Amino acid sequence: MDEVINKFMAGVIEKFGTDTASNLRNMLYLALDGYEICKKETSLIIPSIQENEKLIAMFLIAKKVEGCTVRTIGSYKGVLRFFLRIIGKPLLEVTTNDIRMYIAKRDIQDRVSKTTQDNDLRVLRSLYAWLTAEEYIIKNPTLRIKAIKKEKRIKKPFTEIEIEKLRRASERKRDLAVIDALLSTGMRVGEIVQLNRQDIINDECIVFGKGETERVVYFNARAVVSLNNYLQERTDNNEALFVRSRKPYNRIGESAIEDIVRKVGKTAGVNNVHPHRFRRTTATIALNRGMPIEQVQKMLGHKQIDTTMIYAQSAQENLKASHKKYVI
Repeated sequence: MDEVINKFMAGVIEKFGTDTASNLRNMLYLALDGYEICKKETSLIIPSIQENEKLIAMFLIAKKVEGCTVRTIGSYKGVLRFFLRIIGKPLLEVTTNDIRMYIAKRDIQDRVSKTTQDNDLRVLRSLYAWLTAEEYIIKNPTLRIKAIKKEKRIKKPFTEIEIEKLRRASERKRDLAVIDALLSTGMRVGEIVQLNRQDIINDECIVFGKGETERVVYFNARAVVSLNNYLQERTDNNEALFVRSRKPYNRIGESAIEDIVRKVGKTAGVNNVHPHRFRRTTATIALNRGMPIEQVQKMLGHKQIDTTMIYAQSAQENLKASHKKYVI
């Protein structure tokens, strides 16, 4: 028992300090009085690795059929394999306490953020909901685990000055076209890399979002000019809308778009530049200028309006100015 309590107290002191831990040791001894604590013989637990891999593969196929992107499926696979390494037992034998212990280890030992913990839990919820629906298990072990409370911070969009700095810092016509296209349409980075030249007709095009759902997005005049300037200088025959700047001029991927906007941001002296922030900026500007939230939802391709409401929070940045204008 002493070994267990000492190990627990070391973690308490490290995370909460000695003040919190001062009386906790005696309280633990009183609470555990009359109990025997035995170390679990892990050598007797032989996880069925093949069965685990088979179940994960089938689950990921199901998510693919549902329309999840390759990137999302890769993220699911990484979380599940890491979970299995930590838990060390067959997926079908995992209990609610096993999952609680995993989240606790992620928090205390790995010191990951609440957002990462919640993302891991979301993957596990999805897996065990599928295992239950497919009747591999009778009881879903994630049902009794409460949602992880996260700090709600309003993520800021780009200001008008930052947008102008980014545009001026775009030395290549391609880079400017990427930035203007992202700002004009609010597309996801995974959507913009799939576009071909012929997809754009006048000032609009059809994109395929999450779940293979399609929607129409629109380019403003500035984006149309930037795209035309970029396409006119192209000498390759690749059908892709955006390609690499060197031969063989292959279609660029998501990571390339991320690199482009990050480098432009560094040149412009603008911090935290990434593709999704352009999407947030598009939504915020639209909401601030009076676009109904239902139309913003459709523009962004959100299935649930609750997701769009997250962007509406950042649109309150002009509340103070409106207050001065309208309130006595």
